[in-house]
Amino acid sequence: QVQLVESGGGLVQAGDSLRLSCADSGRTFSLYTMAWFRQAPGKEREFVAAIGSSATYTYYADSVKGRFTISRDNTKNTVYLQMNSLKPEDTAVYYCAGRRGNIYTTPSNYDYWGQGTQVTVSS
Repeated sequence: QVQLVESGGGLVQAGDSLRLSCADSGRTFSLYTMAWFRQAPGKEREFVAAIGSSATYTYYADSVKGRFTISRDNTKNTVYLQMNSLKPEDTAVYYCAGRRGNIYTTPSNYDYWGQGTQVTVSS
């Protein structure tokens, strides 16, 4: 069973950096593809980044490519999202999610979700 808890959100200014963490209290974290999604008020949940179970493969949304980096530490059962050069349009609730198998970019393909952490970027 995967149980995900995000942390690291907050209020920052444009151009600042934040690192989000998502910890899994279960025992099978290393078997899961992990992803970050975000949802702004009035908008659908959108894909941000994903990383394969062994960290060999990563994939990013075009909107964050070059600014965000996803990584994982399977010894700590944790996935990270390093966010640099933040923009006001990055403001959203950020969710981590997990699934067995390949990377997908649609939320419905993920089985496990955290509760979300708010990121607010002021201009």
